[in-house]
Amino acid sequence: MVVHAGDWVDVSLLDQFQKRCRRLVAVHGNNDHGPLRARLPEIARAEIEGIHVAVVHETGDKKGREERCAARFPEADVLVFGHSHIPWDTTAANGLRLLNPGSPTDRRRQPNGTYVTAVAEDGELRDVTFHAVPRRP
Repeated sequence: MVVHAGDWVDVSLLDQFQKRCRRLVAVHGNNDHGPLRARLPEIARAEIEGIHVAVVHETGDKKGREERCAARFPEADVLVFGHSHIPWDTTAANGLRLLNPGSPTDRRRQPNGTYVTAVAEDGELRDVTFHAVPRRP
């Protein structure tokens, strides 16, 4: 399955993911307009192997992010977010795990684009791994 936290930019990319993914949990980002906004929610929620996952594009400033998100998503075990395109993996005091996979295509100030893989099984998220996308010459 694929979880996508927004900034698709092109509706054809969403179409491709929907055709190829067994399951897609996705939201729109601030760079998504028109049909992308019409087809994708601002917030998505899913239960994945006993894990309550929330997905949102924007979480605000990094200062205080864990506390804000824990209050906003009290039912979630994991929050996947985007917007900054900067990889992030922290845990709030209430146990909410916050993950930003970065971006495989727009690396911003990062040395490489990134994406994340993980295993969800028996109510546990494990083997969370950030992968670097090699830069093109």
